Amino acid sequence: MAIAKFNHKFISIILVEVCLFFLLFLGISPSQALASMYDDHFDGNVFIVYAGNGSLVPAKTTLHDSLKRQIPTVIVYYLDDSPNSKQFAATVSKIQEFYGRAANIIPVTVDSIPVKDTYTKEELGYYYQDVVPQIVILDSHGQKALDVKGQVDYEVIDDALREIFDLLPRSESIELKRLS
Repeated sequence: MAIAKFNHKFISIILVEVCLFFLLFLGISPSQALASMYDDHFDGNVFIVYAGNGSLVPAKTTLHDSLKRQIPTVIVYYLDDSPNSKQFAATVSKIQEFYGRAANIIPVTVDSIPVKDTYTKEELGYYYQDVVPQIVILDSHGQKALDVKGQVDYEVIDDALREIFDLLPRSESIELKRLS
């Protein structure tokens, strides 16, 4: 009986020490351990962390190849440490959900755009306007169908893509559903 009392006391002490360790560990700097979509801290790639979608990065194709193959292209300019880009990541993921097989989606962190005086239409710097997020949609002929800055509703992007793909307006069609 004395041994059982000792084991019970010993286990209780260990549990208390483990709990205190974790509380102290978490209490040292909780801001470093928690990601937030409302600050300008780097938490990782915005599509992976905030949209749960690692399939967007890196881009599957280049702008040059997309234009050459005459496939509609969605260019998304972002920064991993921008609160606006973090919040917009879910919208981009939704675009991919419905249009990812029919259009090329090219997410571009603006830090990766080479600084030059001039760009050609086949270079990502040509369309960038010094704001994140920014979304540019090019039709299959490389003509701009949409160029908007800041966080924009999915419906605005969907309307432009519906026009490119000659789909009925949302008001006249059934709701798009994800393919299994």
